[in-house]
Amino acid sequence: MPLTVIRMTMFSRKILVGLALAVGATAISGCASIRETRGYIVDQTLTSSVQPGIDNQQSVAAVLGRPTFTSQYGDPVWYYVSSTTGRKPFVRPRIRGHSVLAVKFDASGNVIATDRSGLEKVAYFTPDGDETPTLGRERGFFEDLFGNIGTVGAPGGGAPGGP
Repeated sequence: MPLTVIRMTMFSRKILVGLALAVGATAISGCASIRETRGYIVDQTLTSSVQPGIDNQQSVAAVLGRPTFTSQYGDPVWYYVSSTTGRKPFVRPRIRGHSVLAVKFDASGNVIATDRSGLEKVAYFTPDGDETPTLGRERGFFEDLFGNIGTVGAPGGGAPGGP
């Protein structure tokens, strides 16, 4: 009888250990970061095939596709923007990789230059709290509540129906 109890105990321990490992693996995989690619999907072979003096707007569009955005002023420039973000669950995403390919054209539509930039040119900024700073004086609670009393219909106040 004691031998059966020992075998059941060892069997139940193996089940408990296996169950604990499965739960632990599931918990760890739930904390893995989520990777997202946004914008243009960069293919190094295609982007390096664009060459100044050889290509034009039609050939660039055929090889790289439509640009993410184009310049509005000056010489025509096509921008291909790609960002890779990573985030853990319940946390804001962080930029892991960023690249911009700028293809500059002359007036006749021929490629004159290509410029590549990366994460070093990304500007980070933080908002100034929950309020937008404005110029002028700050009004208190009672000024906001009672500030317009007496100004409606006052002479020179632009009352409705006035001359």
